[in-house]
Amino acid sequence: MKLVVVSAGLSVPSSTRLLADRLAAATAGRASGPVDLRVVELRDLAVEIAHNFTNGFPGRALSAAIDDVTSADGLIVVTPVFSASYSGLFKSFFDVLDKDALAGKPVLIGATGGTGRHSLVLEHALRPLFAYLRAVVVPTGVYAASEDWGAEGLAERIERAAGELLALMTALTVPSTPGPSVSAPVSASSSGAAPAGAEAAVPAQPTSGRADGFHVVPFAEQLAALRV
Repeated sequence: MKLVVVSAGLSVPSSTRLLADRLAAATAGRASGPVDLRVVELRDLAVEIAHNFTNGFPGRALSAAIDDVTSADGLIVVTPVFSASYSGLFKSFFDVLDKDALAGKPVLIGATGGTGRHSLVLEHALRPLFAYLRAVVVPTGVYAASEDWGAEGLAERIERAAGELLALMTALTVPSTPGPSVSAPVSASSSGAAPAGAEAAVPAQPTSGRADGFHVVPFAEQLAALRV
């Protein structure tokens, strides 16, 4: 299972990277198997991202980052808040991706800022962006203001969001095992009983089906279809 973290923090040390690391640790810590964790620091790719806009070709480091993101089973993306939205560097990186690169991919969104007044950036900016890219954004986004570090509530939000991301990643990476075929004895006709041992195959009925013919497609199957 491959988990990729995209951090758009600019300073060193960075609260954005700190939040990204805590989200990644919480997600990997819940996994039952090994997790291939990769971190993409956009600060180190700023020049190559700018060159990609002017010449249309990604540099070596940017190309490797794009490959990591597109091949990930799940993404954690965290940006600092600039002018009540995500940073320009953050947006520029996702602008250079192929338009179908994130289709059906589970994404956990996070942001950091100096005040809690910017917490709605998750819902007003990041969630619409990744919905447009047809990613599957987990219900819980995590915003960390300066006063949130060390305060109650942040750790619980991190754990809840990590659990939601891992659940989606697991649903999309574990192949489903087809169930056994169902057979039923042939009922006796009016002319006599059926020969001993005669059976007719009856296709298995979906557990989500209803007697009126309406069939509910499980959410995991809908997500998997988006990635085809």
